[in-house]
Amino acid sequence: MNPSSAHRALKPVDAVIVGAGQVGSLFAARLAAAGKRVKIFEAGPKRKLGQLASSQIWSRQLKGTPGCQVSGGTHALGVNFNTGQGSGGSALHHYACWFRLHPEDFEMHRRHGVASDWPFGYEALQSAYDAVQTEVGLSGDAHAESWRPAGAPYPMPPLPVFKQGELIAKGFAAKGLHVAPLPMAINSVPYKGRPACIYDGWCDAGCPTGALANPLVTYLRDAQRQGARIEHDARVIRIATNAKGTRATGVEVALASGEVVFQEAGVVIVAGYAVETPRLLLASATPAHARGLGNSGDQLGRRLHTHVACTVFGRFAEATENHLGVSGGQLVCQDRYSKDQGLGFVGGYQWLIAHALRPNDLLGIAAGRADLFGDALTRFMKDDASHVGSMTLVGESIPLAENRVELGDRMDRFGMPLAKLTHRFDDNAVKLHAHASREGQEIFRAAGATQTWQGPMVGMHLLGGACMGKDPAQSVTDAFGAIHDIPNLFIGGPSLFPSSGSVNPTFTASALAHRAAAHLIERWSDRV
Repeated sequence: MNPSSAHRALKPVDAVIVGAGQVGSLFAARLAAAGKRVKIFEAGPKRKLGQLASSQIWSRQLKGTPGCQVSGGTHALGVNFNTGQGSGGSALHHYACWFRLHPEDFEMHRRHGVASDWPFGYEALQSAYDAVQTEVGLSGDAHAESWRPAGAPYPMPPLPVFKQGELIAKGFAAKGLHVAPLPMAINSVPYKGRPACIYDGWCDAGCPTGALANPLVTYLRDAQRQGARIEHDARVIRIATNAKGTRATGVEVALASGEVVFQEAGVVIVAGYAVETPRLLLASATPAHARGLGNSGDQLGRRLHTHVACTVFGRFAEATENHLGVSGGQLVCQDRYSKDQGLGFVGGYQWLIAHALRPNDLLGIAAGRADLFGDALTRFMKDDASHVGSMTLVGESIPLAENRVELGDRMDRFGMPLAKLTHRFDDNAVKLHAHASREGQEIFRAAGATQTWQGPMVGMHLLGGACMGKDPAQSVTDAFGAIHDIPNLFIGGPSLFPSSGSVNPTFTASALAHRAAAHLIERWSDRV
């Protein structure tokens, strides 16, 4: 049945975008600026800067996805901190650590015999990285990052280093390791009408001043100024295609009122992150695409992966002033980024150093001291908490085909199947975690910490599930994120990543969207 005849049809648009997060907003801004009629559907509520409050209770309202039925497997993935719905998506509460992937990240199979190669090399993204960092505003010191790939210097100087960062840096120096200021999408000075950071460490709850580059003050704002329209509390439940399945014709959307409508569009762009994107494509199966859109090679939903991570803590005799700074940290070390270090595993890692600490949640003190309660907890909070330093391991994992997003057996209130996630870390990641976490405690001891401990092994960031590649039998999309056999259906975001690297994904996801949007605008008639 043609969805347009089954539901009330909205006025056709040139492009419909699913998701108002970082990537969906970037696509919308680009296409609207090129004169295209753009409509964004966002499943979550409308959010404004003035609503963002420096509170952990508030911050939890920004996170999670109702689209997940269960997350299981040997190492189940968290779908709370990593995800988000509403204006800005997960980028509304992200830590804004923006790194470039390294050249060898794009050639993991050719160089190391693991994972899959990207359909292009670093040089294809270099100019996109440069353009995005100027548009958004990045603070950092490119010269101090001796490991940084080629590219333009950052448009702003680095954020300051406070007492905690200074103390931990001594441990890295004692071990012969180097640190540099973290490259952050946070203003160190006023930039493009947005103020400098006040370093109160509440990035996790959303930045109400606009110093942190979330979509409300960057691409989503720009998209709306250019004429793009957005509908909140509007869940896309199906992508419609023509009878042959060769072209996307639009989307079916459940509005806040409960009514389901049909939005016709020349191009459909899905930017729903690594759970919701495969879920929607799987739920849009047709006779021509019986296993889901883009799943002719049985790759859709597969190779879901994450960074292996843990937070390491140390107690110093002197107060660390750990309330100052930003959530992501103050310094970074990528001396261990090399993929084969002769340590019995393939994969590199980095250290994010000196987070602004809070008692609970992802990187909070409680993550490492779950053993304390009662009087012992009271003593710790009184005598030790203000003397704590922390840093986080971000390690590489190898995508496994068995790790996947599937449709569960339960439906949401719109009749759309919920997602079922299965995940385990590969043996390389488990060995990497064991080695790096020991090293982290050694670094703290070298820095003079009197006590060290660490939190559990966890996953950080959600990647894959709709991986790009050259071979349609081994991937879901082409090098621009277009479904191999549906050229006007695009995927955006970390779902595309064939491998993880050892860095936070938002910068690369943005560069991919920048590149894809430019291609789409240039080749519009071919794609539509």
